[in-house]
Amino acid sequence: MRMYDIIDKKKKGKELSDEEIRYMINGYVDGSIPDYQMSAFLMAVYYMGMSDNELLEMTIAMEKSGDIVDLSAISGIKVDKHSTGGVGDKTTLVVGPVVAACGGKVAKMSGRGLGFTGGTIDKLESIPGYRIDISEREFYDNVNNIGVSIIGQSAEIATADKKLYALRDVTATVDSIPLIASSIMSKKLASGSDKIVLDVTVGSGAFMKSVEDAISLASKMVTIGEGAGKETVAYITNMDIPLGVSVGNNLEVIEAIETLNGNGPDDFNEICIQFSAEMLCLAGKGKIEECKIMAKEAINNGSALKKFSDMVQAQGGNKDYIYDIDMFDKALYSEKWIAEKDCYIEHMDTEICGKTSVILGAGREIKESDVDYTAGIKFYKKTGDFIKKGDVIAELFSSDKDKIKQAISFLKNGYRFGDKQVEKQKTIIAFVSSSGVVFL
Repeated sequence: MRMYDIIDKKKKGKELSDEEIRYMINGYVDGSIPDYQMSAFLMAVYYMGMSDNELLEMTIAMEKSGDIVDLSAISGIKVDKHSTGGVGDKTTLVVGPVVAACGGKVAKMSGRGLGFTGGTIDKLESIPGYRIDISEREFYDNVNNIGVSIIGQSAEIATADKKLYALRDVTATVDSIPLIASSIMSKKLASGSDKIVLDVTVGSGAFMKSVEDAISLASKMVTIGEGAGKETVAYITNMDIPLGVSVGNNLEVIEAIETLNGNGPDDFNEICIQFSAEMLCLAGKGKIEECKIMAKEAINNGSALKKFSDMVQAQGGNKDYIYDIDMFDKALYSEKWIAEKDCYIEHMDTEICGKTSVILGAGREIKESDVDYTAGIKFYKKTGDFIKKGDVIAELFSSDKDKIKQAISFLKNGYRFGDKQVEKQKTIIAFVSSSGVVFL
């Protein structure tokens, strides 16, 4: 078997055999297949695509290229949630404790942020003492006893994906939908959960810019999950507007705590309830509407907040912060962006909003960048809102005064104002399952 023949076959749009796919992935991981040949293959996939069977076999080969997490020591059905990323997306911080409070099990491995997409792990580390690197035994015990644990992702999971992603990044193949699907799902399959809920974001602050592309990606990931024997569903959610009102690490943790106290922004609360209910439904806790009621009750009676506090304490964090948000460090500097006239906000470029948070210090330009946990933005007005002269549109926070001046100037490029009110956008756009697509 030769890599040359595999490249030629895919270039001509022919379907690869399972053996050819395994040979290719294993050879690339062990170094017998060089970057230049794998680059040619990636470009062939970019133009010719992959069949469902090819995609499944490649994803499974990537999954098996590294460690596979065995969650059998955790009782019950384990349900995972994954988001393709966005601005202000802190749903795991709410959904995990809500599901745990309703009897579900969430053994979650999350990543750090890079660029304008925030990372769950960075947010949790803004809570003093919180440990993301607990032992395997502690992880299992915490999920068994509390119902939820969130830790950092193992560097050894899906080794092939790490190598392939680095190559895609320099060969202009990052935006290939089949390659995105296999990358995400290889890590999800290797993470060991029984069921998977996917949040595929779409809009100016997401990787997928069109609903059509988002549905295509979601459908491929659902097909992979189902083919691998794990019930998988996906939601298409709106990232044309920042989610919630806060962007930045401790600002987002505070917003998550406020949401667990029943005081969250409407759009963020809607997504959290929907995802929690879907995870509970997959875990066999009831029908979707019954699970929505359970999720709301877990917030209303304080049990979800208690689960969050218990998880923080079990992983070395100071749980007092969960019950007194004034304990969180405050940014040294802040500045409000004040409206200069009466008008409507017609559009927000969410990517610019996210990049503004990076300028302030809340995100990373490169993996080695330091993060300012106090930096970020609070959005007081969003797309569709009417603003009066003198209203606060947004407030920016940073430990560096000079960064705030630069950030406000940059953020203003992301707004379009006008005299007419635009229609309010949906937060949740569609649901994708093995049965097809349902627009909501």
